[in-house]
Amino acid sequence: MSTGENQEDLVEEMSTALPPLEWSRAAFDGLIRNLKFPESWGALYPEEGQTAANAPTGYITLFWDFFCKGNIRLPVTRFFLEILEFYNLHIPQLHPIGMVRVRHFEFVCRTMYVEPTISRFRVFHQMHCTQGFYSFVQRASAKKILQQPPKSFHDWKQKFFFIKAGIIPVRMVLRGKEDVPIETLQTPVDENWYQDLRMCLILLYQRELLLGLA
Repeated sequence: MSTGENQEDLVEEMSTALPPLEWSRAAFDGLIRNLKFPESWGALYPEEGQTAANAPTGYITLFWDFFCKGNIRLPVTRFFLEILEFYNLHIPQLHPIGMVRVRHFEFVCRTMYVEPTISRFRVFHQMHCTQGFYSFVQRASAKKILQQPPKSFHDWKQKFFFIKAGIIPVRMVLRGKEDVPIETLQTPVDENWYQDLRMCLILLYQRELLLGLA
């Protein structure tokens, strides 16, 4: 999945922890077709018995739930690349709920014409690690930005594919399992961008109530 010190040991550890492939070639082909992946991206359906840790040289692993629930699209946005750089994340180590939170935050920002930045993202989210995968939780002091997060991701580790590493144009290093220190940040309640996002969240929540989603 990546190179660097202790990478072989980490890949071997992930290989033993990740279940093998369990989704159909037809579903993979449908994803590639519906999202219009060009052949130059080299999307590969895994071989029988492979796990998400078995990406060929020059390739990275992506999960189906990144697209169907996390709403990621390729090529990724500059903000998403900044998330990977700032948190030193290798994309296949990101839990799908983490993808949901990143993409939802960017959606809310762009809806209100607020520039999504790392510093603003951190106001709402705290990074954490669970069983070797990284995600984000709501920071208690900030306004709740994701009202109805998905409750489960069934068999998501088994629905993966490989794609050329250059599609995510940022250097990524596989992280080991580690505790993430709790950050204490001041909530900028008086800043205009925060108030704009807060208003957007209120409107979105009211819409969910009307549609019976909340």
